[in-house]
Amino acid sequence: MSIITFWSNGKEQVGKTLSTIAVATNMAIEHNKRSIIISTSYKDKTLLNCYYDEEKEKAKKSILRGSKKMVELGVGIQGLFILLKSGKITPEIITDYTKIVFKDRLELLTNLEIEEQEDEEPMENYFEIIQLANQYYDYVFVDLDNSIGENQINQILKTSDIIVEVFSQRLTKIREFAEVRKNTEILRGKNTILLISKYNRNSKYKSKNIKSFLNQKKDINVIPYNNLFFEAAEEGTVPDLFLRLRKMIDKTDTHAIFIDEVKKTSQAIIDRIEELKIII
Repeated sequence: MSIITFWSNGKEQVGKTLSTIAVATNMAIEHNKRSIIISTSYKDKTLLNCYYDEEKEKAKKSILRGSKKMVELGVGIQGLFILLKSGKITPEIITDYTKIVFKDRLELLTNLEIEEQEDEEPMENYFEIIQLANQYYDYVFVDLDNSIGENQINQILKTSDIIVEVFSQRLTKIREFAEVRKNTEILRGKNTILLISKYNRNSKYKSKNIKSFLNQKKDINVIPYNNLFFEAAEEGTVPDLFLRLRKMIDKTDTHAIFIDEVKKTSQAIIDRIEELKIII
């Protein structure tokens, strides 16, 4: 059971959440593992919008499995925070507060009920929820948002089996990223994987050049910008898109290249998990 945390320095929109979604969706389709994506962003609907059409969801009585028995406690991660405070939480109960994408393969846990200005006490519980989830799910994907506070961020990063450091191809951001890694020991560990999101193959700042600039021994993974993916992320059709793209035969096609890079990133994560098990 592994915690895979996607993290990005700064407030720039580098595609961290969509990268998390792409990798988690691919791994859920390709591997028979129980997975969950935990969002730590306040009132951010990106995660749900990738998998569900909001207008269609409004027509349903409830979007949460088990909501009839959970409605008094709250929904999503907020409900789990309440249970945690009462001491009645167990690892397997987490699934009652999630939204299912693929049964027994991929679930979502969001915090749409939490306001950013609320007191910090509930925010300190993210770490415990992630630890509990790791006892039940094979893969716990954490979309780590900087808004939850430095203490929580450091705690989650330290307990993560894999840290996927997401950044962009912009020169200023590459330099900033290099400086952050230089001054942050945990981001230079063997369990880190570098990922360029919204990758442009025509840019002069190619992955191999950035690899050299960062003095990185291992290859840097990339997830290319793909218009179909970004449209699907707005339309709630990401699962359908991935199921369709995996059947493409023409490997030179732009969309085939996109899904191939997502698969490479997924495999890099799996390989690194196995490597670290051997080292331990």
